[in-house]
Amino acid sequence: MDPTVLLQQVVNGLSIGLVYALMAIGFTLIFGVLNVVNFAHGEIYTIGAFAGLLLITALQPPLWMVLSLVLLSGGLAGVVLERLAFRPFRRFRDEASLKSKAMREATLLSSLAVSIIVREVLELKFSGEMQTIAQSYLLQRPIQLGPVTITDGNLIIFALSAAMLVALQFVLYRTRVGLGIRAVSNNVLGAQFVGIDTDRAIVATFVVGSMLGAVAGIMVGLYQGAIFPHMGFDPGVKAFVAMVMGGLSSIPGAVVCALILGVSESVATQYFSDGWKALVSYSFLLATLWFFPSGIFGFKKEKM
Repeated sequence: MDPTVLLQQVVNGLSIGLVYALMAIGFTLIFGVLNVVNFAHGEIYTIGAFAGLLLITALQPPLWMVLSLVLLSGGLAGVVLERLAFRPFRRFRDEASLKSKAMREATLLSSLAVSIIVREVLELKFSGEMQTIAQSYLLQRPIQLGPVTITDGNLIIFALSAAMLVALQFVLYRTRVGLGIRAVSNNVLGAQFVGIDTDRAIVATFVVGSMLGAVAGIMVGLYQGAIFPHMGFDPGVKAFVAMVMGGLSSIPGAVVCALILGVSESVATQYFSDGWKALVSYSFLLATLWFFPSGIFGFKKEKM
């Protein structure tokens, strides 16, 4: 492959990988706190995209306001999701219930049901067709950097993703809410015994994770120029694969593996058609399960 083409694909892959990373962090945060997979996270991504579309259509605000309001809508969606799909299964606080396999499976199915309902409601409301975004908001202006051509969308995705990842680290390690999230993630019963409001920490986890997922959705919508009700499925699967590869509860691991997936898929398009590039992610998943049962950055106690 020509080095210039390879460099171009790496740049494109990093943009894709950062979107996967924002979603994978949401998966990882929720799994780390509740030890369950949130299968409605892909629909949070879609909700963020449609919230941005509605704002642009109705008010035509500046881009920074669109992103801010999408953050807010993602946080609200996270609160509603936690109330509907997860809180009803936390009414039992004893250790046996918290570690119950049946409880985890019930929560997983509950989140899956919510994801299906949200997807069908969006399809009934907006139809299954592509919804286009106003031309003035699209992030597709080409920028030439030596032999590589990028778009302003690439730059905004890089900058915004980096800023949100730094902000996440600040929240987790420098605020009381973040310390509560980490405490509950480490040991929910221990956190209860020392007086931490575990419900508040769990809701905060959903808010943070959903905000990241919603912003990822609108950024991809502005970059690609169109959105549709099923758009969250594919990146949701890729983010889930990144979480598993990273070790289930390792945020740095999920970010690194998401970037690996994004770059690998982008480079693979030079050898395979777009319809086959999904095999890259699933191949990485199978290889991880075979050779790293606890994930590349995981611990032995956290087997898939």
